[in-house]
Amino acid sequence: MTNKHVTYYRVIYGDCDSMAILYYANYLRLFEIGRTEWLRAQGITYREVESRGYFLPSTEAYLKYHKPAAYDDMLAIETTVGFVKRASARFDYIIALEGERIAEGYTIHACLDKNDQIVRFPDFLLTPLKGA
Repeated sequence: MTNKHVTYYRVIYGDCDSMAILYYANYLRLFEIGRTEWLRAQGITYREVESRGYFLPSTEAYLKYHKPAAYDDMLAIETTVGFVKRASARFDYIIALEGERIAEGYTIHACLDKNDQIVRFPDFLLTPLKGA
């Protein structure tokens, strides 16, 4: 699957530790930004997903750090779909600084209905996910 989407994020001071380095847990926030913008690029907002009664909680996350990012760095967040199953999908991420990979990872998300039951992806989500 390809359908790569790249979004950009400038590291703000509030994202950093006392050494002006991007705090390690904030890379997961970058993954969320990438995933949200990937959906938006497919013509779907997460607000719309929720308003239709579906939720995509994270069930697994993996993150490998290569180099640190620092205050005021402009990061590229590359997001692709790794796989789609009946009721779960994996998003893959590469975080780059000036073309160099500084972190990578993935998140896996279940598809839940408003009663917190695992359900198959509805067509409005499945089509763009599979099309990826």
